Amino acid sequence: MRKILAYPLTVLYFICFGITLVVFHPIQWICFNVFGYQAHKISVDWLQFFLMRCLNVLGTRFTFTNPFDIDTDQPLIIVANHQSMYDISPIMWYMRKHHPKFISKKELGKGIPSVSYNLRHGGSVLIDRKNPRQAIPAIIKFGEYIENNKRAAVIFPEGTRSKTGVPKPFQTKGLEMMIKKVPSATIVPISINNSWKMLRYGKFPMGIGNHLKFTVHQPIKIATFVDKQELIRSVEETISSNIHP
Repeated sequence: MRKILAYPLTVLYFICFGITLVVFHPIQWICFNVFGYQAHKISVDWLQFFLMRCLNVLGTRFTFTNPFDIDTDQPLIIVANHQSMYDISPIMWYMRKHHPKFISKKELGKGIPSVSYNLRHGGSVLIDRKNPRQAIPAIIKFGEYIENNKRAAVIFPEGTRSKTGVPKPFQTKGLEMMIKKVPSATIVPISINNSWKMLRYGKFPMGIGNHLKFTVHQPIKIATFVDKQELIRSVEETISSNIHP
């Protein structure tokens, strides 16, 4: 019965999702080209808010638990497990005062209204995962941007999304590079639960009635760890131990 109900609700969701992306695309363009970065950033924030409201059509609820008052006058490296594309909007909305930016595959940089425009112009970086000669310098430049502008880099070190919620081992090269290039950063670990259930039936229909939970853990100053590998292991353990498949 639940899966049957998911079919019409998924159709309704995709209509709302598509309309939201199409409406916000020209809004972003105007904000960026007429008013500049800050206006564009606000338009992107509200895009995330409405994308989350679209998910409410599926009975999706969000809980974002962050008991920490994290200073905005510093760069951050937000490290989280990755369960689905629905991890992204809540992080961008609830952590918006920190200006979250992403390392994304280049394929997402074109063809998707609103999303592609923001990835190209909002401070994120697009990389070719099959071409280290392009990817590594791009990530280095991205790290310098985060350091100099006191933004937040969002990294999903598992590499690929977990389809069952069970955390995958961290692939640490990208995180190591960011730690090296953003030495004054604070790492903010986040555990994500239940996002994978949005795709429990595959891409269609979508899962309904899910409660997506995001838990922010104790921020860690990179400078307080001499052994960076130990820092990464600590962050991975903190995130993984709070995932409940």
